[in-house]
Amino acid sequence: MPSFDVVSEVDLQEVRNATDQANREVGTRFDFKGSDAEFQLDGTQVTLHAQSEFQLEQMLDVLNKKLAKRAVDIGCLTLADPETANNRARQVVTIRQGIDTDIARRMVKDIKASKLKVQAQIQGEQVRVSGKSRNDLQSVIAMLRKADYGLPLQYINFRD
Repeated sequence: MPSFDVVSEVDLQEVRNATDQANREVGTRFDFKGSDAEFQLDGTQVTLHAQSEFQLEQMLDVLNKKLAKRAVDIGCLTLADPETANNRARQVVTIRQGIDTDIARRMVKDIKASKLKVQAQIQGEQVRVSGKSRNDLQSVIAMLRKADYGLPLQYINFRD
């Protein structure tokens, strides 16, 4: 029985490379000279440190460009509100991995509402879709691409 998995994953090595490149760029830019602006990567969180909120916005723009160049979807980023204290500003950017259970339930509900002859089940942080026909599975992929779930989706393990 053909099946595939719907996941939302980010290559953390590419995120690490992008933050390193962004750190180098911020270190060489004229508008950041002497400002101790930097990116810190800790697992799935990138912390931006700067002197003002304006510099944080500039740094976020640099980070987004570096991530986009490395084929990391920016839709997986969750921005926290900037914090300012003692002439320093800080902002935390969280990289979302996996599909939340609420979103997975909504996906399964949408798949069942499409009246295609497929079964969808939640398996941890992914959704497995299986059916008798490849065409039905491809129709499900097309339907999921059109729907907006607020996070980037990948379709892996397509098996016949």
